[in-house]
Amino acid sequence: MALSPSVMGIVNVTPDSFFPNGRSATIDHAIQRGVEMFAAGADIVDVGGESTRPGADDVTPEEEIARVVPVVRALAHHGPVSIDTQKPEVARAAVAVGATVMNDVSASLMTVAGELGVGYVGMHRQGTAQTMQIDPQYDNVVLEVRDFLARVADESRRAGITQLWLDPGIGFGKTSQHNVELLAHLDVVRTLCDEFDCGLLIGTSRKRFLGTLSPLELEVDERLEGSIATEAWSLLHGADMVRVHDVPAAVYLRELVTMPYEEVTT
Repeated sequence: MALSPSVMGIVNVTPDSFFPNGRSATIDHAIQRGVEMFAAGADIVDVGGESTRPGADDVTPEEEIARVVPVVRALAHHGPVSIDTQKPEVARAAVAVGATVMNDVSASLMTVAGELGVGYVGMHRQGTAQTMQIDPQYDNVVLEVRDFLARVADESRRAGITQLWLDPGIGFGKTSQHNVELLAHLDVVRTLCDEFDCGLLIGTSRKRFLGTLSPLELEVDERLEGSIATEAWSLLHGADMVRVHDVPAAVYLRELVTMPYEEVTT
């Protein structure tokens, strides 16, 4: 497994990702952002060429490949790179130029990852980008997400994946209450990860539910404090990796929460 706990920086080579400061409209800007993230202490940089925000439009495989391949190729010289995609042809193209992890919100590409011999992140999502936030329903969100991720873990191991992370998919087909319930019961998914000897990845950075938890209905550029708070909670409750837009803050946070108690109190 990778260093634990780790910080994954987000580089979106897209014009429509939900966080404006996280968008890179040009390849050069995306490369610059990734290099800066590595310099700030990111353990891995996650490159995506298609927005997965609620209501996002699909991107053709050809367009997605054109967006991400030059960025992955350049950033692979600076550190580990993951490819954030749901398309096997995009994953193959990115791995061919240096990506060593596949971050898959559809949890459907484990066979491809096993074939290519790279790490894999399998995430829970209810619905698609177009439908997931219309009216998400669960009888018990914690148990249903756990059971889904158990199947992902089993299929991933059967596919030959040795470096595996599970992601409960905060904000993907879930209400604010569902997200809070999952965060409050991370121990359930942590126990599952221990059973399969895999990592737990959490992504709360700048997400909409952080704004709805405040009576002020915070906009995306006002959610740094909520991001840091939920990342701290996640790291303290078993997360092996946090996926973030704000790498310097997350790296500093990681150092604080992993500092030996004796050092904190002296």
